[in-house]
Amino acid sequence: MKLHTIVKHKKKIKEAKETSSAIYKGTNATVKVLKGTFGAVKKAVTGVNNIITMGMGLIILIVITLFIGVFSALSDDSSVDTSSMYVSKEVLAYTETIEKYAKEYEIGEYVPLIQAVMMQENGGKGKDPMQSSECRFNEKYPKKHNGITDPDYSIKVGIQNLAECLKNAKATDPSDTPHISLALQGYNYGNGYIEWAVNHFGGYTRANAKVFSDEMKAKLQTNIYGDPEYVPHVLRYYHIGNGNIVLIAKSQVGNVGGKKYWEWYGFNSRVSWCACFVSWVANESGDLDKTIPKFAGVSNGMTWFKNHDKWKGKSYTPSAGDIIFFDWDNDNDPDHVGIVEKVEGGKVYTIEGNSKDEVREKHYLQNYRCIFGYGIKS
Repeated sequence: MKLHTIVKHKKKIKEAKETSSAIYKGTNATVKVLKGTFGAVKKAVTGVNNIITMGMGLIILIVITLFIGVFSALSDDSSVDTSSMYVSKEVLAYTETIEKYAKEYEIGEYVPLIQAVMMQENGGKGKDPMQSSECRFNEKYPKKHNGITDPDYSIKVGIQNLAECLKNAKATDPSDTPHISLALQGYNYGNGYIEWAVNHFGGYTRANAKVFSDEMKAKLQTNIYGDPEYVPHVLRYYHIGNGNIVLIAKSQVGNVGGKKYWEWYGFNSRVSWCACFVSWVANESGDLDKTIPKFAGVSNGMTWFKNHDKWKGKSYTPSAGDIIFFDWDNDNDPDHVGIVEKVEGGKVYTIEGNSKDEVREKHYLQNYRCIFGYGIKS
């Protein structure tokens, strides 16, 4: 082989080696780049997974926290409003009928509660004011919504049903709110709720009322089952404590002659009965001889409040349930007495017995000259 040919071949071999080396280096660099890329992607994916995992954990924690909060709120029955609203005139118009059937079914002391139920049902309007058509005690009319067309019968059936609920709930008296609440939800859902709530939860709560409604909706394949908020809805009309005496007094508006009050007091014939009325209402509300005395003479009532450091002069702004005394002759000897309903717009609103021989709602300017003073209830 000629020399120049050999040199030419060596040159080609050298170029080939250099090319191969370059290709190897390029490939190796590419591989490193790809490894770096895949590593970065892997880290990114891992980071996303970590974020998702942390996010799901956070979401679950938030859901649990919200659930606990909502359940706790529903379980907290301390927020039930028992003093904000009064029953309507339509409901009060049924007072004598309510008293009659309440006495018949042995829950005479629960008249204000019955009125509160009627108020929640439909405000005393319509021909089925207690909404008792679908009650099992209805034996005369169709068991469907507004099936009863006789208000008297509606009240009778509703009171009979409520009496059974109160008995099954073991309510002891008108101030036994926990057992009354159980009875009320039973009135709305049906008596079966009472046994269910006692067996599963020991009694009524707003939370288990919601659970029972949801279970029944699923069972009956319906969108509505009763009112899970029935108890607070009723109790806003049922005034306990200071409000109770006002509600009972209001239930008597329209009574003429006052015989039930002076006979209850022990008189055999009519007397001036404004103080007898106040005493009777105090007895019904459980306040008699605790925060309000039993008195027939107006001045005797004033003396009791003074002796017990519960007397305030006319400049005092009274609260609902306080006892208001009047001195018509301005001779420092009170002549008349009533119950304070509220103070609003510079006026004192009252409920008074023996106002022209009738129980009436009245109002006066707070600085009215004949207001003598107040016996404070609280």
